[in-house]
Amino acid sequence: MFAANSLLFVPGSRPDRYAKALAAGAGLTVIDLEDAVAEGDKADARQSALEAVGKGFAMRINGVLTDAGKADLAALAKADRMPRTLLVPMVESADEIAKVHRALGTKCPDLIPLIETPRGLRHALEIASADGVSAVFFGGGDFSAELGVALAWEPLLLARQQLVLACAEAGVPLIDVPFVHLDDEAGLREECERARALGFAGKAAIHPSQVAVIEEVFTPSDDQRNEAVDALQAYEDAGRQAVRHKGRMLEEPLVKHYRAVLARCEGSINA
Repeated sequence: MFAANSLLFVPGSRPDRYAKALAAGAGLTVIDLEDAVAEGDKADARQSALEAVGKGFAMRINGVLTDAGKADLAALAKADRMPRTLLVPMVESADEIAKVHRALGTKCPDLIPLIETPRGLRHALEIASADGVSAVFFGGGDFSAELGVALAWEPLLLARQQLVLACAEAGVPLIDVPFVHLDDEAGLREECERARALGFAGKAAIHPSQVAVIEEVFTPSDDQRNEAVDALQAYEDAGRQAVRHKGRMLEEPLVKHYRAVLARCEGSINA
């Protein structure tokens, strides 16, 4: 089960930065072969990434309908080791997820499709529900470009809300787009808090300095954890029936919430 609060991207063309990125403490460190790598550097970046995947990295390949993406899959199919998780960009149908499975067979790792276009959003539920999908990533940068709007909260709010609903129905976590203003910690914190309140399970980072804030916001506090433990114990003591607990009616919907809180705590510990 995917439970990371933060994802940190490192350019595949900069293997000298791999170790530093991994040391930043993100829930998932992703070697990026797509946006962060120039076309002429993709072959070398692919080779560097393949040499590093056994050290706990995830990998973002190129779109599976592109020549670079097909080369990525061909190289992975021959590789002895798989990345921890595979991010698949620009996904617009569940068939693209099936292509990855066909290419990699039984050694296919968990997949995280990126929804980055209106067409992808329209098919979000079938993509999120596809076999092997452990989470979905909102690619807000490309999405805002498709719409011709700023990469900001308000223009992308409707898309975020629709993705939250699709992922909730599919039963998979949703990861938010990186915050691109590297020197605005207050802005990063505010966007993290908004995303978490909306139903996102985590957020991506494009610089190690962003990881700590993301982890802080998306990791349940000690008070929240203790509240969940106390409430679930009260529910068990009542024979798993609705019970009044600290001035609130504790029943199954609220119990689900508290179970999710503890799952996030456990995921933060194990990430």
